[in-house]
Amino acid sequence: MDKNKVTMDEVVNVAKRRAFIYPGSEIYGGLANAWDYGPYGVLLKKNVKKIWWEDMVMKRPDIIGLDSAILMNPKVWEASGHLKEFTDPLVDCKKCKQRFKADDIKDKVCPECGGELTEARRFNLMFKTHAGPVDDESSLVYLRPETAQGIFVDFKNILDTTRVKLPFGVAQIGKSFRNEITPGNFIFRTREFEQFEIEYFVKSALEAKKAFDEWVKVRLEWYKSLGIHSENLRLREHTKDELAHYAIAATDIEYNFPFGFLELEGIANRGDYDLKQHEKFSGQDLKYFDEETKTQILPFVVEPSGGVDRTVLAILIDAYDKDRVEGEERTVLRFHPRIAPIKAAVFPLVKKEPLIMRAKEIYHQLKEKYFVEYDESGTIGRRYRRQDEIGTPYCITVDFDSLEDGAVTVRDRDTMKQDRVPLVAVQEWLEQRIK
Repeated sequence: MDKNKVTMDEVVNVAKRRAFIYPGSEIYGGLANAWDYGPYGVLLKKNVKKIWWEDMVMKRPDIIGLDSAILMNPKVWEASGHLKEFTDPLVDCKKCKQRFKADDIKDKVCPECGGELTEARRFNLMFKTHAGPVDDESSLVYLRPETAQGIFVDFKNILDTTRVKLPFGVAQIGKSFRNEITPGNFIFRTREFEQFEIEYFVKSALEAKKAFDEWVKVRLEWYKSLGIHSENLRLREHTKDELAHYAIAATDIEYNFPFGFLELEGIANRGDYDLKQHEKFSGQDLKYFDEETKTQILPFVVEPSGGVDRTVLAILIDAYDKDRVEGEERTVLRFHPRIAPIKAAVFPLVKKEPLIMRAKEIYHQLKEKYFVEYDESGTIGRRYRRQDEIGTPYCITVDFDSLEDGAVTVRDRDTMKQDRVPLVAVQEWLEQRIK
């Protein structure tokens, strides 16, 4: 199926119908752009995060991990520039009273009613709350709008308590919150979302430029490794007038969503802005002592920062397909086996006790290592279709021949080719294909 013909309605429909993503608080009418991950969605999302952590942290000797707090001292956000700079231009419609992000408005009229718009004003995206029993300015704190600052404010602790040497990176996966003016496009832009970020510290501006170029390549290839088609990915370099206040350079990895090419991840050369600001506002020395030159260095930073939820959305869209099987239309999610929520489904051909017993033995054996499903309800064709629609790459069927030859039929989701595999070799067969 041509991906450009995939609509958001199709993706949203299959996401809800097959327990990937539900509207939040739905029984109460929902809450605008709040979404819950269902049983298969949470597995897909966890797989994205697990693979990122394995590839970016576990397999690299130069990256360590962190999990910093969502609530931080408000001075963090003053130092980082978020209280002053983290804004979007907001306009109101004088007629229907709706509000919009000015950057999204074409022709300078209300997209809903055609009414006249107000002049744009700056709107801070930070979520405010209060810590403690007193609800006043002294207890004001913010829900973090990014995970990066937790890494910067822990930089001194990391230097003092570990044996890291430049260049090194600190990785973090966590929730962030932004009071978006116009969230939308399903889970693409929400007020509560999850990020995976790395702050990669180097000795100099020259090394930062080199690391920046390397990280752009590394991160682009990582998305391809998830099974996302390369023709649906592109790089977009930021122009000087759109750079964030902290950035020397930035490049976005964009995906071709049904609503256009938009950002999956941004890679930014942040210079020494953040550590310099936190030194200034905290009064703490955040310099790194270089044993080779016997000098104090305030490192430069390169930041690959991606959206977990946007990655899940891109994977859903890229995997979505329709074809015809035996004269019937089939909806299938062609997930890469490594990312698929359910790795295999195990069936008895029919509901007969000897077949059920043998199928459940295989199911319990595989479940020790993988998320797998057992299904004995309905015809074998209907069971295949259910698994196709949740993206299960392999279906394992125990038939009457299995009782004689000690083998099962394994059916491939994409090719629909069926192989006979010895019972004793099923787990090894699966392991070789899920790497």
